[in-house]
Amino acid sequence: MNENQRLAVLHGIRDIRIEERLVPEPGPRQVLVEVAAVGVCGSDVHYYEHGRIADFVVRKPLVLGHEASGTIVAVGEQVRTLTVGQRVALEPGVPCGTCRECRLGRYNLCPDVQFFATPPVDGAFAEYVVIDEAFAHPIPASLSDEAAALVEPLSVAVWAAGKARIEPGTAVLVTGAGPIGLLCVQVARARAASRIVVTDVSDHRLQAAKRMGADDVVNVRERPLSTRDIEANVLLECSGNQAAVESALRCMMPGGTVVLVGMGDVALSIDAFQAKELWVTGTFRYAHAYPASIALAGSGSVHLEGLVTGHFGLDEVTAALEAFRNDPTSLKAIVHPNSRAP
Repeated sequence: MNENQRLAVLHGIRDIRIEERLVPEPGPRQVLVEVAAVGVCGSDVHYYEHGRIADFVVRKPLVLGHEASGTIVAVGEQVRTLTVGQRVALEPGVPCGTCRECRLGRYNLCPDVQFFATPPVDGAFAEYVVIDEAFAHPIPASLSDEAAALVEPLSVAVWAAGKARIEPGTAVLVTGAGPIGLLCVQVARARAASRIVVTDVSDHRLQAAKRMGADDVVNVRERPLSTRDIEANVLLECSGNQAAVESALRCMMPGGTVVLVGMGDVALSIDAFQAKELWVTGTFRYAHAYPASIALAGSGSVHLEGLVTGHFGLDEVTAALEAFRNDPTSLKAIVHPNSRAP
């Protein structure tokens, strides 16, 4: 296109600047996408506030944003599966395709994955991005741009529920009612879990969990989980909080499954797992989850718009990143790079 575009660039802690760069040209197997909507993730906020997440350090200017949707405006010469004008949800991690993990189908564990908004790879707080055609997923007309962007965090929940093997009759405990926890509730309900209990310290988020399908909620700041008669086959741990994990483990039935979804410095007692022969697994992003996530959202089994609590233009990215800190009722801010906030 050889034109300029605008981007929101992180230059340092709490330092976002609007810049202009050339619109990228798609490679032979890439598509150029005009970005319609980008969800603000907790990882974006963490980079904004701290300049790093674990070993991922922002060492040079970085474009944040990895929960994205848009419309294809140009395609590379070898693209065969997509066409100009298609609306797509962007799966933001493109693996190498040749390493051991990729060849085994575990491409989320590829050591050379190029993941949007993970240093040094730029993300989608931009008017245009390019991506490999295999990771631009067509979406049905029933999905809004905002919902299509949130297919990314939905895929995290779909991946976690799959690892937990939730099926009809499963009793599920979800710790943490942030966006991922709330999506886990909806996916567990879609998989016909028999009972879903959610814990958090925010009444606002717990009420959101009730609206999205939880059978019961517990504000553990006001009432310890140990005072409730709760048993679960599956724990979806979405808080990354030590106390939440410890109390939830006491609710697990023998032979149950613990899926660690939330990020945090949490110590696990081996005794808790040995005594009940619990299965425990971590999760890292997702693999092969976008088609199922799009089907769930497109069918109405999962409602993504209910998570959206704020809309922001590209010039308002700083406000979008600070929305959660400034408003305790905020769940998911959406940035619209190519238009002013609706």
